[in-house]
Amino acid sequence: MADALRARIRSGALRPGERMPTQAQLAHEFGVERGAVRQALRVLQSERLLTNVSKGSPATVAADPAGALTGPQAPPLPTTVALAPRIATAFAAEHVEIDAVCLTSISLTLAIGEPLRQIHAGRLKPAKVDVRVLLPSRDIDLAFPVPVEGGGDDWVHERWLAMRNAQGQVLQHNLLALRATHGIDVRVTFRALPFTPPVKLYLLNGTEALFAYYTLTRREAEADHEQPALYDAQGTRSMLFAFRQGAGLRDTTFVEQSHLWFNALWGTISSELVLTS
Repeated sequence: MADALRARIRSGALRPGERMPTQAQLAHEFGVERGAVRQALRVLQSERLLTNVSKGSPATVAADPAGALTGPQAPPLPTTVALAPRIATAFAAEHVEIDAVCLTSISLTLAIGEPLRQIHAGRLKPAKVDVRVLLPSRDIDLAFPVPVEGGGDDWVHERWLAMRNAQGQVLQHNLLALRATHGIDVRVTFRALPFTPPVKLYLLNGTEALFAYYTLTRREAEADHEQPALYDAQGTRSMLFAFRQGAGLRDTTFVEQSHLWFNALWGTISSELVLTS
């Protein structure tokens, strides 16, 4: 429920200063108890998207929800929580520009699902969408995921490669389909990095940078298989730090330097990437 309401706020379906539906209305819409409604509203209040959350009158959308998850006061949030609403807000622009550095593009593919629904529902209609994604090359020895004991990691690499290609193909297909269905000028480009990125980075419309570390953990083998334990990172759970141009010198400089770093990688050591096995 919090994800759905957050997306409505980010897309402008719920406007700054507007009163939310009553808790009774939300409980009926989502088919949940009032306690679940209050919990979802408190989550959005903690993100500074809502004000006046109480058992009485309906909550109110914050005066500046666009900056609630970015800027010096923004709390870091898991990628699955923070990325989707920021992507949805980015798609409200006439020209959408998204650059990403990541391991498989799973989080990006999931996050773009919400603005795609908004476009198909007629609530968003960008004129142009440009997406550039940097992913590890298939030809390198990955730093992770790797077996804990080392050696014999061909199956790990093949599984990662299949996931990288599948997620990239879904992302590409869903975005390019907007040309035929809505007449939107779409360009999606992938390039390959000669190293495993230790961080993930998303750059939105030249004004925001969302950054997270890939933190490695030991993942035990599946019970019904003989596959060994792995050192791996679960990128969807990585804490995403948000920076916004104009939110102070620190944020502005980080956004600018992140764009310089991305463009340098894109134009120098990266190579053509074809999403095939």
